[in-house]
Amino acid sequence: MAKTAFHFGTVGSPRSTPKKPGGSVGAVLQLAELGLTAFELGWVRSVRVSEATCAAIKETSADAGVLISVHAPYYINLNADEQEWPKSRQRLMDAAHFGYLAGATDIVFHPGSYFGRPVQGVLQTAIPRLQGCVEELRAAGNPVTLRPETMGKGAMLGSLEDTLTMAGEIEGVEPCLDFAHLHARAGDGSMNSYEEWITVLERYRKALGARAMKRLHTHLSGIEYGPKGERNHLMLHESDFDLEALLRALRDMKCGGRILCESPVMEEDALVIKQAWQRLEEADR
Repeated sequence: MAKTAFHFGTVGSPRSTPKKPGGSVGAVLQLAELGLTAFELGWVRSVRVSEATCAAIKETSADAGVLISVHAPYYINLNADEQEWPKSRQRLMDAAHFGYLAGATDIVFHPGSYFGRPVQGVLQTAIPRLQGCVEELRAAGNPVTLRPETMGKGAMLGSLEDTLTMAGEIEGVEPCLDFAHLHARAGDGSMNSYEEWITVLERYRKALGARAMKRLHTHLSGIEYGPKGERNHLMLHESDFDLEALLRALRDMKCGGRILCESPVMEEDALVIKQAWQRLEEADR
């Protein structure tokens, strides 16, 4: 495989980002200094950023060779009631608008909750809403990909099948595969073997095609979980996550794209993941 099959980075600013220049510009520069080449802007509480700041992020990241994406605010729910949906929608659209100004190509978001409703009924609500968002973005000349994230709790909209269904129905939508969430979702320690990851990736390829395998947008960390799924993120070495099994599956399925770390000290584990990937590549030569 090509040496640059994956770009590695963090979701949010590295802890080691210096105070000056600080902010997202400082985070981009710090990631580049560490040899990491992807950054997901962590706009998880709200989108409060000026156009001038977006321009600075875009320029800095282009100069530094760091790819930009956005994690939209947590408070987005494609299954919200009629009163709440306009607020959720605006949060997603703001993330897409300002993210594009900052040079982002992909907008990651949590798709919401089932609220105890049957999955199919929830998707019948969610898909037209998401389709409307994409149509408005395209009408505005905004080409970003919207990426519903796979979620770590079974009560949340965001199973692998949910995200593949949304992506299959709407051009311009593709999943954000959170591997730690997929491992935690069932709460029983499953989805942690080479064979299980191969199955996931084969389903992805069948649903979205071979080209989509080269532009995966993924999250990865250690994770603590219980019977109901995700509890909190951990450093990889503190968790039971089998990193090598996942990376071997990604290699054997000829995947590429971005792997963004969400461990407590993100840049440390991002480098662990990058180095593990490079060892696999070297073994293939």
